[in-house]
Amino acid sequence: MKRFAGPLFCISLLLTSCAKGCGRDSQPPVARPPSAFTLSLAVVANGLAKPIGVYSAAGDDRLFIIEKAGRIRIVQPAGSDGAVLPEPFLDLTDRVESGANETGLLGVAFHPNYATTGTLYVNYTATVGGALETRISRFSVTANRNVVNAKTEKILLTVPQPFPNHNAGDLHFGPDGDLYIPLGDGGSGGDPNNNAQTMTTLLGKIMRIDVDARAGSPPDCVGGGAGGYTVPRTNPFIDGPGKSCDEIWALGLRNPWRSSFDRVTGDFYIADVGQEKWEEIDLQPAGDPGGENYGWRCYEGTHEYNAAGCESVENDTAPIFEYPHEGGHCSVIGGYVYRGARYPVLAGRYLFTDYCSGTFWDLAPNNAGGWTATPHTNLAAMGYTSFGQDAAGEIYVVNIENGTLYRVQADEPGAERRN
Repeated sequence: MKRFAGPLFCISLLLTSCAKGCGRDSQPPVARPPSAFTLSLAVVANGLAKPIGVYSAAGDDRLFIIEKAGRIRIVQPAGSDGAVLPEPFLDLTDRVESGANETGLLGVAFHPNYATTGTLYVNYTATVGGALETRISRFSVTANRNVVNAKTEKILLTVPQPFPNHNAGDLHFGPDGDLYIPLGDGGSGGDPNNNAQTMTTLLGKIMRIDVDARAGSPPDCVGGGAGGYTVPRTNPFIDGPGKSCDEIWALGLRNPWRSSFDRVTGDFYIADVGQEKWEEIDLQPAGDPGGENYGWRCYEGTHEYNAAGCESVENDTAPIFEYPHEGGHCSVIGGYVYRGARYPVLAGRYLFTDYCSGTFWDLAPNNAGGWTATPHTNLAAMGYTSFGQDAAGEIYVVNIENGTLYRVQADEPGAERRN
């Protein structure tokens, strides 16, 4: 999946991306024809305060909703009418800096063995001496499964943030049991310090660390004297202290706000927010050794942005899909591959949206080794901020403007839903 100099995509009512030459031998999953269904949203819960994240833990039927100011709220299962518990699962408002648009409590990941360990990991912004930083911390749940003890915080790493935007924020455990941490380029506009292409900073990268310290190398670019994890020896840039940051798994990202692993294939989808003109979806197939350069700031999508000092374009990894800002689009909100049972027509389709236009897309492999994306404009509304997936594989989305959590539904002509 190398980046090509010329246009790769045709933007139309039916958007088909990445011609046959862009495919990998490990792709595709089961090919899907263009969609012939209507997406809809069902209200699950409302009254949330600036919700920006939806998460779940393996084998747990609750949903965990991040509120920007620093709280995680619990939404009980659908059988409980989607009730939001009054007491927060975790309250970090005493240490979270959330004043700017892209700061706050930004992501959470539950340990793969959460039922046994009771540990979870969060990504939030804080200020120390007036300076902004990203923190990745571990917390432990109390004997009450609905409450986390905020005093159990163990800071694993800190990353100084030169500007208040482009903090990304998602966290995910991969199929390998390691924690993947996407970070934005540090903010401002145009990546003025070229952080995304600089290997001595974690900004503009995806990190991969082993929070169980099973083996590997000691922390490298942690900042702030933090630690408590190891770096897998198979990380692509591991070389010891003083050179490339060993934690780096991939580079060349501007603001990978939301990402996800396909729970069936293990493929890693990364939605990277663009600068001025283009939004992109990147894909790292399961089993990939890492080391991808997704091109920013040299490229915005497949289009040259600032190629000064950049290597040949053939060294970069092209997105599987991009779309322009025309039509009211402004910021891609990455989603999930549907693996639930309620809506079989969605099986294997990656769902995502745009923050400004509210257009939804479903993206699926086509029969030519590429991808076909179909827009759904009937749900248009500003403010969708994040998707989530429950233990059963059903997909949800939250809207920061109206404080509502929705379940994504698909209505297929002539078909019955599975309950």
